[in-house]
Amino acid sequence: MPEETEREHFYYAEASALAGELRLPLVQEIKPQLYAKLPERGGYLSHRACEYQLEGVISFRSAYTQVAGNRDLKPGHGWSTLATSSIEDLNVLDVVTADRVVGQLSTEHPLVGYVPKVTFLGTRFENLRIAGHPVKLDLDPNLLGEKLENDAGYGSHPGFLERLASQFERIGANSGLPGEVSERYNRLPSSTDAPESIECSLVNQAEGSFPGRCFGHVIDVPDFGRIYLATLRLEQSDFQNGVPKRTLINLTMIELKLGCVANGSVGIGNPIVNGHTKP
Repeated sequence: MPEETEREHFYYAEASALAGELRLPLVQEIKPQLYAKLPERGGYLSHRACEYQLEGVISFRSAYTQVAGNRDLKPGHGWSTLATSSIEDLNVLDVVTADRVVGQLSTEHPLVGYVPKVTFLGTRFENLRIAGHPVKLDLDPNLLGEKLENDAGYGSHPGFLERLASQFERIGANSGLPGEVSERYNRLPSSTDAPESIECSLVNQAEGSFPGRCFGHVIDVPDFGRIYLATLRLEQSDFQNGVPKRTLINLTMIELKLGCVANGSVGIGNPIVNGHTKP
């Protein structure tokens, strides 16, 4: 491995508060709101807005996004990256409401090696409700677990794979599981010598007296649509000797598949990190 002074890190982080498209009651693209993207050289960027409203479909009182990247000042540490999306007083058709939704992820790429340490500290739902009923969540910000010492990718992490298998088993154990949900959450990683895409969730289970059914982190609400909570997409690529040189972490706090008076797809609270180091 070359000396650390010969290495160069290229930062990548982006965040948006809201994005998607509506087909009913109006046809409209929802361009990414408060979109922030970090330059490859790092630095800091933030956006904030108040009183957003898309007709009577989606609104929030305030929101902000931030992205940051810098070399860690602590001896022996590498390059740190942060992406945050925070929304306050969210309201979707007076069905899905929350005092605050925060999606936050940070990574530290090592001085030697390629696979970053990943944390979700700060990620949370505050007073999430469906049709006025509280939603109780089993949120696991430590789903990925600690970074392996041998620079192996998360797709071969025994602890993560065990938690992933439990999550998929919990989802699949439900009767009447929608085909879309079964298709998205039934495949475990099979190899680490090729690019992998893994989708899961930081929420193991949602519960409450609200109308509808829960399939792990997925909630089907009659006459409204389907709600996916804290979905996490992990992509590993550019493998070298079994080690992924690139790791993308994409978190969406609320993904809505609306199928009622309003029809469309909306993602709320979406931070993404995907930096890499050369050589």
